[in-house]
Amino acid sequence: MVLMDFKADNFVCFNNFHANFSYPKRIVDSSIENEFLKDRPNFRYRKVNVVMGSNATGKTSMGRLIMAILNFSMHKNLDGITRYITDKTRNAYFSVDIVVLWEGKYCLYRIESLFLPSENNEYSSENTIVKVKFVNIRKKDSYESCAARLDSIADNNEIGNYVTELEKIKGLTWFFIFPADGPKLRKYKSNDEEVYFKVLNTILRILDPAIITVDKLDSVEKSFVVRMKDQDVIIQDGVPAKKDVLSTGTVAGIEIAAMLTSMCVDDFGFYYCDEKFSYVNSDIERAIFATMIDKLKPDTQLFFTTHNYDILDMPLPKHSFNLMRKEVSEDEQIITMVNVGDYLKKNTDSVRNAVENDLFSSAPSVELLDELDNL
Repeated sequence: MVLMDFKADNFVCFNNFHANFSYPKRIVDSSIENEFLKDRPNFRYRKVNVVMGSNATGKTSMGRLIMAILNFSMHKNLDGITRYITDKTRNAYFSVDIVVLWEGKYCLYRIESLFLPSENNEYSSENTIVKVKFVNIRKKDSYESCAARLDSIADNNEIGNYVTELEKIKGLTWFFIFPADGPKLRKYKSNDEEVYFKVLNTILRILDPAIITVDKLDSVEKSFVVRMKDQDVIIQDGVPAKKDVLSTGTVAGIEIAAMLTSMCVDDFGFYYCDEKFSYVNSDIERAIFATMIDKLKPDTQLFFTTHNYDILDMPLPKHSFNLMRKEVSEDEQIITMVNVGDYLKKNTDSVRNAVENDLFSSAPSVELLDELDNL
């Protein structure tokens, strides 16, 4: 699964928000392999998306909203998406363009949803309009040519058939991890379980050199034991029995290992890793992120949010870097996503220098600290 376009209005912190994840022309000698659909070189997409920005600029909110949209598309549960609507007295809208490979065919879906306000601020089929359009992606198609074909399909504005519309969608797969969520052990197929424990062993020992090995507890479901020189720590369903022994970064490594395993065995198509490295050394974050990129299979996509400026020095295409910024006025707050590739064109341009010099107006404001001068 690949996300190509995302629009949201009146959802969480987003008003008239728009982000597109295609790019204009293929890059020669790119450090990222296959930034296009397999056997469709004209259909280009940003395979790796680094998302940076100050606090409260929407990095986590974007991930949670995309996840809610995917869940709504699969499970048709209105409450799961409408709880993200900010102002229930006015219309709320989202639109996503998503590529799916299903039964050997590539398909570009456009899912549009409009939620009309009601007197009691409740939502049902009576005030929900969902339109699902799709086209097959031909050998020589680009995203732009497919999007134009979607634009030409007549709209169906009938209210009350959102479940029927969503039934058209097939083949969505995704994997999200967020900093506020506690790590949970994932169940893998028996032939993938060995890969998982190899990855888990490696990641946890990198994060804490005192860890000797990690073993599975066959007697307890979804449990393993972290073996150290002077003690063992049992972890069940992602929760360590001795909470003070393992660092926060090491515990986060449980979910990091799960995501990396899924990339290795090609379990999912879409990955969103949101600030799981906040308590991890910068060099380790860079190394694991580079491994994630290396393990991505064709027709997959990774979103990686971080505050670590060292990531900006990695040899990635400039269109891989995105800056979130928030502008606040008396009447509204507007969040936008700026893609570095739209501004830096030369190979010699430094992404890090541009960000540190605030070329994209995304740096946090600390001027209010001046109010503390006289304390």
